Order: sequence, then structure tokens, then C-alpha cells
Amino acid sequence: MRQIWTSNSIFNYIFWLIVSYLACINPALADEASKNILQLGEIELPATSAQMLVQTQNNTPNPEQRSGEQVVTITGVKANPTDKGVEVILETTQGDQLQVANRSTGNNFIADITGGQLRLSNGDAFTFRSEKPISGITEITVTNINANTIRVTVVGEKTLPVVELFDDNAGLIFAVASTTTAAQQPEKPSTEEKPVSEAPQEKPAARQDDPIELVVTGEQDGYRAPNASTATRTDTPIRDIPQSIQVVPRQVLEDRDVQTVSEAVETVSGVIETRSSFGGSSPIANLRSIRGFQQEDSNLRNGLRDASFLGISPIGTIEQVEVLKGPASVLFGAVEPGGVINLITRQPLAEPYYKLGFEAGSFGRYQPSIDLSGPLTTDKSVLYRFIAAYQGGGEFQDSTKAQTTTIAPSLTFRLGDRTNLNLYYEYGRYYADPATYQVPILSDGRLPPASFYPIYFQSLNSENHRLGYTLNHELNDNWQIRNNLAINFNTYLLRETFYSDLLNDRFLTGFGASTSNVTSSNYVGQIDLIGKFKTGSIFHQLLAGFDFNRSISYSGRTNGSGSLPDLDIFNPNYDVPKPEFPSAPFTDLDINQSYGVYLQDQITFSDNLKMLIGGRYDWISSSGFRPIDSDDPYQNDGAFSPRIGLVYQPSKNVSLYTSYSQSFRPSIGRNPDNKPFEPTRGTQYEVGVKADFLDGRLSTTLAAYNLTKTNVLTPNPDPELAREGFQVQVGEQRSRGIELDVTGEILPGWRIIASYALTDAQVTADNSIPSQVGNRLVSVPQNQASLWTTYIIQGGNLQGLGFGLGLFYIGERQGDLANSFQLKDYLRTDAAIYYRRGGFNTAINVRNLFNIDYVRNTFGTLYVNRGEPLTITGSVSWEF
Repeated sequence: MRQIWTSNSIFNYIFWLIVSYLACINPALADEASKNILQLGEIELPATSAQMLVQTQNNTPNPEQRSGEQVVTITGVKANPTDKGVEVILETTQGDQLQVANRSTGNNFIADITGGQLRLSNGDAFTFRSEKPISGITEITVTNINANTIRVTVVGEKTLPVVELFDDNAGLIFAVASTTTAAQQPEKPSTEEKPVSEAPQEKPAARQDDPIELVVTGEQDGYRAPNASTATRTDTPIRDIPQSIQVVPRQVLEDRDVQTVSEAVETVSGVIETRSSFGGSSPIANLRSIRGFQQEDSNLRNGLRDASFLGISPIGTIEQVEVLKGPASVLFGAVEPGGVINLITRQPLAEPYYKLGFEAGSFGRYQPSIDLSGPLTTDKSVLYRFIAAYQGGGEFQDSTKAQTTTIAPSLTFRLGDRTNLNLYYEYGRYYADPATYQVPILSDGRLPPASFYPIYFQSLNSENHRLGYTLNHELNDNWQIRNNLAINFNTYLLRETFYSDLLNDRFLTGFGASTSNVTSSNYVGQIDLIGKFKTGSIFHQLLAGFDFNRSISYSGRTNGSGSLPDLDIFNPNYDVPKPEFPSAPFTDLDINQSYGVYLQDQITFSDNLKMLIGGRYDWISSSGFRPIDSDDPYQNDGAFSPRIGLVYQPSKNVSLYTSYSQSFRPSIGRNPDNKPFEPTRGTQYEVGVKADFLDGRLSTTLAAYNLTKTNVLTPNPDPELAREGFQVQVGEQRSRGIELDVTGEILPGWRIIASYALTDAQVTADNSIPSQVGNRLVSVPQNQASLWTTYIIQGGNLQGLGFGLGLFYIGERQGDLANSFQLKDYLRTDAAIYYRRGGFNTAINVRNLFNIDYVRNTFGTLYVNRGEPLTITGSVSWEF
């Protein structure tokens, strides 16, 4: 065993400063100086150790070294008690290839090991953590901080820890000394095994001569997320869930530089944007379809309903996006049958984290941002996070200007060993004067020039306030209670001119002016009981819960008087008097209130056979949009939603599953007999296989499903009643298809997320004249595929340099339910180049590299949203 350094030596500290400085100037000079200084200090270290000291500070090895440089894998971390304290061993046979630099901050000893990564034998990254392993030491952690660096942190209780580093055949050894005398036995270490988002579980103390147990937190690394919570409301391995669920982690969001939720889910099969009221990079008023069915108000935020179609969902506060496909009413109540999108927000961290960023790009866009987090107290009982961003600039249409503001503070309180409380607030504002607007499709299928703005005036202001808390309390090691409250307030004011027709493929005519005013509030409360127990040899994880949701919306719209001239698409003249925009007092009201109780059991019969079974009953009261002074009775509905699924795992890398699930949503319409309509029903049968490849680094999901929506409202067969808006409930729509999703790491530094969906979504029963049976559903492509891949160079002169490439294909879609016009297919290409070294990150992202002209979605032939043309964004950030 060779001693490399000791952390309690003042001489050692001066030695490192001198050698570090000289290493930056001349490595050979630093090597010679290190030998001389060691002789002056009368420290008995071999010359090879002095050379290692130079290498640890010299991040520019000679070309011969670079050409063969590889990332060293640390396959395990052990902590063994000694008579002086504890030894932390990073297991590797290539320790001499690692570069180590240490520093101290307060009572924290920190060593950054360049050229290494913590990875288990199956390829998963892990984090080692041991709490109070010996007297005077609060915590020891070993974790990956980037793709090429491991950080060892030793936290002293009252003083800076005394740490020595040795190089041994077993690996790198950090010897941490106890503050007690050498003769005194160290305290027993307490360890924990904590999957992400779950509370720590106490482990029995080890015997004095036993190694401390390896602690794996399941920390997500890169593109592959092994666990998700949306499908079960518990942190569950994706391979154990009998339903297709896809996760878009933070790394993908950052690599692609996405700006909206719709952009975030472009890499997920079977998900497509079907409506965007303002186009461009607007973060509001966007809807998506999953497996052929439009979501409506099915968005979730941290597992709770987020009914804010007109509110802002800033990407900067999102940690990852989870997409659960198929009926989800068993946990979330009244939702469309295609599935739900759950936005998981960023939470306070126990270790200091600071990030400053700036972006600038096409159309004059710019965005400064900050993300700060860490403990507020020395015992880490109070944690904080503060995220803020401001985006300004224009859009691709002439004269458009938009501003997006985000401010999101949050606090976590550790109220004892078993209780955590998280408080959060988020403010978002989107202001545009004007915002991007829809354009008409010309008779030959072309679109107007990309820069053409199709109306005279517009201003839009949308603000939302989100606040709430999450309280978790462990009753004991097996049972816990979770309580959530989420409140959302939104205001929306839109003043705009609008056209009503297109003349001779050139002139927009029939202009008017209007003001729309909406104020809404949404309240969600939830309480869950989660428990683990056994019945004989069968293991259960039980979830029982109750939730409440109340949403209120006041709205008003007023059209102005006066007229505006026609607008020439190819020679527009905007020099006209600004019309008078009327006020818009509230005239309509929409109130929805629901209560739901649910029960779920995750049953493990054996290591390879698992079942998920659950059910929920909802009571819903809906007013529907109505005049404020209306005294019509509310519509009351009740529905039971079941789900059952089975998972069989013939090997540790393969899961075969099948499931049955149902969903519901109230139907609001005009019935000739004045009776309320029954809720629409979604019923799905799904089978699939989930498999891991390349020692678990690459995960795939292949799913086949048949999803039917019944009780769809259709026009009344009596023409007179149909003209008056009366309906009957005989419609049916069906979607069936195959989906493939692939995500993970193929080789060190080469990551991929890819998808393909074959979707047959059509009307199967209808009462319209002419009948729409056999027609495809609106904006649903039969074929859809995506690929996003990045490669970061792992060593050599170009270490940290990376490249990204994205291909996104959307097949032909129908523009309306009558299938009277089609939206052409398109293939969009995105690209990126990165440079990442330590905490410094810079990137250039290109969206729509070949500047193709395509339609994102439509409101009919007069109003379509076109995709953004070639857009380039440069970004730089510093994490420390």
C-alpha cells in the first residue's frame, strides 16, 4: 500500500498549491519541484507518489497519454472499520489511472476523482452514502458529478475531518480518522438503502469486523430512468409495471434544449401535439393526444391534477416528464382514455448546488436563469431551492414579441427522522405583444410566407400562481402517510383582431376585434396510506387513498365594433387605425367538483411473478359552461374504474406483461329529455414486453393495445333537433396499435432515446349524416417515429466535446373528423454540439436544421399552426 497524502498537514496544503500552480505552467517543472519540496518537508513519500500528485492536478496530459485514455469504472464502494476510524475503498484495479484533487469547505473534505465513474456490474450508476460511520463524522458520500468525475465528500461533525489517501491493489482507499483515540472502538455505522423518492430504511448494525454495507440510492444517471411513480403513486421499477410508461429525464430535456412540454414529449411514442393556440415557443394553451385521444384537462404535476390549460408550465422547474399510456382513472379520476402526462418538479437538495445559465438565439431570443439549492442549517434539517428564469425576444413571425418569467422557491423541512414537509410556490407569466398566430392553408396546400403575420393587433397576458405542500410521515418501517395540497390561480386576458375568410388565396377578410377574459382556480387535496406486509410468502405493497378536486372558472368574451380592411398575404400593410377593444366582464361560469377513493395492491407472488390490482370510485358534480345567473341543476355523475395487470419475468432482464384498465369522463351536452348523459368510457387491453440490454444500460418497451372509447356524443338523428344542438350518446371511437420505446446508453458517452408508433385510430360507431364511421381521428398520424442520440468524447484532447442528432417523423394526419383535408407528413432534423468539462457547460442547439415548412396542428383550413423554421440557440452554464 502506498500513502499518497494526508489532509491534516499544513505543509501538504502548501505543497498542493505550489505544484498545482506549476502544473498549469509546465508539468516537467512541477514534477521536479514536487521532489524538491518533499525533500525540504522531510516527508517519506516515494517518487512515484510525487508524480501522481502532479498528475492529479495536471488535466492536460501529454498526447501519448491522451490517445489511450479511458474512463475507469468503479464497480463497488466499501467502508471497513479500522482501529483508527474507517476506510472507504473505491474498488478498481486501475487506480493509478485516476487523477485526484482535494479541497475543504468548512467541515467538508472534498476529493474530486477525474477519469472515473461509479457503475455496478449491470451498468447502473450508483451513489454510496453512510451516515455517522464513526465518531465525529456526520456523513460520507461517493457520487458521480458528471460523466468523467467522482466526488468523495466527508462531512465532519465539528471540525474538518482527517483523511489520508492510499493506492492499493484493491483500489483507492480513503482512510478517515475518528475524533476519538485510537484505542477507543468506533461507533457502529448506520446505513440505509434508499430508492429515489423513498424515505430511508434502517438497516441492522454490522458486526465490528464486518464491512459496512454498500448503499445504492438508485440515482438516475443519463437517459435511462429505472423507476417511475405515475403508474402506481409509489416509486416502482418500470419493469414491474404492467402498463407502458415512458420517462423523459432532465438530461434529455437539457441536451435537446426543449422549451415547452410538447417539445419534451416528442421522443415518446404515440404522443403528439394536437392544439397550440399561439404557436411558436408559447408555453401556454397547448394540448396533446396520447394513443389517439386528446388529453383535454388530463395534465398532472407531481401526481396531482393541474387544470391550467391557459397557465404556464415552465421547463426550467421540471426534473423529468413521465407519460403513462392508457386509461389512468384508477388513480387520477376523470381523464381521457389515452393516458396522462405527469410533470415531476425539481426538489431541494441536501448538498450545495448552484447553476448560472444564459441562452441566446434566433429571432432575438435570450434567457438568463439561475438554479440554487442546498441546506440552510448545518444539520441539513432545512433545505431550499430557488429557480428563476426570464425569456425575452421575438418569434419567427414579423413583429412578434414575447416574455416568459418564472420564479420558483421551495423548502424542505426534515421534522425528525420520519417526517418530511415540502413547501413550494411557483409564479409564471407569459406576455406577448403580439404572440405567434395561426395562418390559412392555401388551395394548393402551400402556406403563406413564414414571416407573415396574419392579423393587425394582439396582446396577451397570462399569469399563474402555484403553491402547496407535501407531507410524508413514516408510522414505522413499513407504513407511511402522505398528504398533498396543490392550489393553482390563473388569470388570462387576450385582446386581438381576427379574420374569418380567405379570398382568392391572397386576401384575409372579415376582420373583427374581441377581448377574452378568464380567471380560474383549482384546488386539489389528497391523503394516502402506503404499507408493506406479507401474507404467508406473498408480499404486498398497499395504497389506499382519498382525493378532492374543485375547479372554478369565470370567463367573458366581447366582440368590438368597427371594421378593418382586408390583409394582403403577399404584400401586407399594417398601417391602419387601432380598433377599440371592449372590456369583457364575466358572463359564464364553470364549476367542477369531485371526490374519489381508491385502493391498490402491488402483489409479489415470487421474484418473477407480480400482480397489480386496484379500483377507484368517483363522485363528480359539473356545471358545464353556463351563464353566471343560471339556476340549472348541476350534472352529477359516479363511476367505478378498475385496473388489473400481471407481470412475468423469465429472467432479470425481461418482463412480459398484460393488463386491463378502464377510464371515464363526464359528458356535458344537450339531451332532448333533459336527463344527464352517461360518462364516456375508455376500455383498454394491453400486452407487452420490457427488456434491458447491454448489462442493463439500454431499456426497451414494446407494447400492443386495443383501446375503445364509448358513449361518445353524436348529433341527434332528428335534423331539427340536431340544428338546435341536441345530441344522442351512441358514438364509439377505437384506437389500436403497436409502440416501441428505447432509451439508455449504448457505449460510454453514447446515449439514445428513440420511439416508433403505429396507430390505427378511427370512428367505429356514429350517428352523423353523412356517417363518419371508418374516418380517422383528428391529428393522429398512422406512423410516427423519433430518434435523439448524443455522444460525448470520454478522453483525450477533445474530452468533453459532444454531438447530438435528432430525427422526428410525423405521418399524414386528418385535419378534421370528417376527413375533409389532410396535413402532410414531415421529417424534421435537429442537431447539437456540446462542450462540458467539470461544471462548465456550453452548447449550440439547432432545431429544424434543413428549414422544412410543416404544420404542427390545425383548427381547420383557415387556422393552422406551422412549425418553427431553422432556429439556433447558444447556451452557456456553470455548475458549482
